[in-house]
Amino acid sequence: MALTTLLWMIAVGFGLGMIWNYENSQEAEQAAPLRWPAESLTNLVSNRPTLVMVVHPQCPCTRASIGELALLMARAQGLVSANVLFFKPAGFPEGWEKTDLWSSAENIPGVTVVCDEGGIEARRFNQKTSGAVVLYDPNGRLLFTGGITGSRGHSGENDGRTAIVALLIGEVAKRTQTPVFGCSLVDEYDLCSEGEDLCSRRGQPWTDTDQ
Repeated sequence: MALTTLLWMIAVGFGLGMIWNYENSQEAEQAAPLRWPAESLTNLVSNRPTLVMVVHPQCPCTRASIGELALLMARAQGLVSANVLFFKPAGFPEGWEKTDLWSSAENIPGVTVVCDEGGIEARRFNQKTSGAVVLYDPNGRLLFTGGITGSRGHSGENDGRTAIVALLIGEVAKRTQTPVFGCSLVDEYDLCSEGEDLCSRRGQPWTDTDQ
């Protein structure tokens, strides 16, 4: 009986450890351009900072990031222009990208939602993880890059949202780069339309030939 109990405790501990590691695993740092990419079709506004978030529409982890964006926008009304770019592999059916995440982002006041066909815009900002955010000032200078959740798929107070709000209200941010917890964006050759769990398929960055 004692041996059975011990083995059960070990199994439970191992399982909890795997869950903790998964929720706190992050993608490799992705250096955003220090200046707004001139070739970007996303509009850089001239009277307030511009925020861009990249999203994979099939990534369940990103629900938390969209929720955090809603809180951020409520706190910084009129202080930022926000754009959410929904990745859609080239050649995939029209409307593939319009999941519940699209609807949630579209319902946030002050947010513009755009389909990023083939991930072209995400590449221009060098962002490869769903939920990644970049913030630029009106002159096109990078202010912040990173995620706005504290762990994978979890909402709550976090360094990313705190930093962006501080920058928007004219305060000094303690951090200008934070980890990104989310699914890797994948290219058009992946069968992501078949419902595979993208959270388990991290670490598949684009190669130079994809750009």
